[in-house]
Amino acid sequence: MNSQEDYSVIAEDLTKRFDGFTAVDHVSFRVPRGEIFGFLGPNGAGKTTTIRILLGLLQPTEGHASVLDFDVATQAYQIQQRIGYMSQRFSLYGDLTVVENLNFYGRTYGVTGQRLRERRAYALDMTGLGEQQNELTRELAGGFRQRLALACAILHEPEVLFLDEPTAGVDPISRRAFWDLLYALAAEGRTLFVTTHYMDEAENCRRLAFIHEGRIILQGTPVEIKDRMAEQVLEIDCDRPGMALVALRDATEADQLALNEVALYGAFIHAVADDVAAMRPQIREILDEAGVAVRAMGVIPPSLEDVFIASVEEHGAAIRNRHSHNSQVLNRDESDQKMS
Repeated sequence: MNSQEDYSVIAEDLTKRFDGFTAVDHVSFRVPRGEIFGFLGPNGAGKTTTIRILLGLLQPTEGHASVLDFDVATQAYQIQQRIGYMSQRFSLYGDLTVVENLNFYGRTYGVTGQRLRERRAYALDMTGLGEQQNELTRELAGGFRQRLALACAILHEPEVLFLDEPTAGVDPISRRAFWDLLYALAAEGRTLFVTTHYMDEAENCRRLAFIHEGRIILQGTPVEIKDRMAEQVLEIDCDRPGMALVALRDATEADQLALNEVALYGAFIHAVADDVAAMRPQIREILDEAGVAVRAMGVIPPSLEDVFIASVEEHGAAIRNRHSHNSQVLNRDESDQKMS
């Protein structure tokens, strides 16, 4: 059984409310030391608010959290000296060169003299920015700007790196190269806390937590999370995926098909149901009637995105059922009061 010392980040019932709106709702998770932890969810799910609490920039309304055994509510200064942070928005100075930005952020973290020169050389080498070191930051391509932001965040050798949507708006090739840098940092023993809404990036993480509307709805390794999905996923390769999506959703709403979810995945359709394999003849017939030519259909293992969508649907259904139950109880209480 792991002890407290085995974790870089611990959150227990962490909650943050803003004027009646609950942005983070009793969130609990633990991040083992030296691992890449993925914090996934759509925009507005509560990822950035959670990070800001962990950085000591926001006070939690309820609950408790610690980073490197320091309390986020009372020991923010100690935390900020030992962590690195790459914000969602590019925050470097465009009118400074790459080296000038490194010098500025190094001194901000208290890195000076020979150590700054050594750390700067390491950061430039690791991120592959040596040839761009004298270029103005505003002239760098998006992928290189992200590398520079990472280089600035690691100058003081932080034990934990918080990366908030680090590859947002970056092309796929640059995203892949950036993740190679993160692997190298993890191999050095650093803990990486990465928020993202890219489900394909989740496969790069050792452990994951899915957050939706402020609540954690799934946690575990990628394999553990995918193994929790009981439904089957049917992947459909057809000539008109957009038309096929509409046809299958219409058939589901009309109770012709008992599909739990239908979604577009690139050029393919994913249809999810308890026994979707048995529905293949019916699905082919519906698509034929819609003028869609099916090239191939087959049951595949669920992707993390499949699991996330199914979990969001399940979470939403549970909330609707709870609200319905509460309304029934309220109406019954009101009726009892009128009768008395």
